[in-house]
Amino acid sequence: MTDEVVTVERATPSADVAGLLARHAINGVPVMGEDDHVMGLVSASDLLNKQAPTAGRMMSSPAVTVYAEQTVAEAARLMTRRGCERLPVVDDEERLVGMVTRRDLLGFFLRPDSEVELRIRDNVLSGVLRLQADAVRVHVLDGVVVLAGRLPHRSLVRTALALTSRTEGVVAVVNRISVEPYDSSSPQKPDAAS
Repeated sequence: MTDEVVTVERATPSADVAGLLARHAINGVPVMGEDDHVMGLVSASDLLNKQAPTAGRMMSSPAVTVYAEQTVAEAARLMTRRGCERLPVVDDEERLVGMVTRRDLLGFFLRPDSEVELRIRDNVLSGVLRLQADAVRVHVLDGVVVLAGRLPHRSLVRTALALTSRTEGVVAVVNRISVEPYDSSSPQKPDAAS
């Protein structure tokens, strides 16, 4: 995410918007309203296709935004679903805090599969969950992670999946983890979520 965002107001003349795009080598700017709220977006294609005197007249509105706490994968899915090249990033009060572009997301997802696998093994499985090395196998291909193995509780499976999906470079997670059957001779009670 870029946190220094070039913005315009509704009354900004179209010629000034074009100048900003050229000067900053960007292809779109958010149009701001009161209290740093994003009212819409003006893209380079809006400048070419919509003949209007001001940013407010040519902007695409309402703006498609993403919350700062959302994952990169969620932002990428939203961008794909809505056909956006860029997304203003807003806080929980809908104020602009940054901008994320397709290029930003591409850089995030272009992590070597071996690096993604190592992060999942070391940070998630061994680090956070403290699992034995052979409890869950990890396979990564083009950012798609397959987790396979057997764990004693469903809650561990859910946690492993959630943490893996938040790992940088992960595009999707395929769950092939089964839950060990409850042994009735054991004095321990099964996990409530099992």
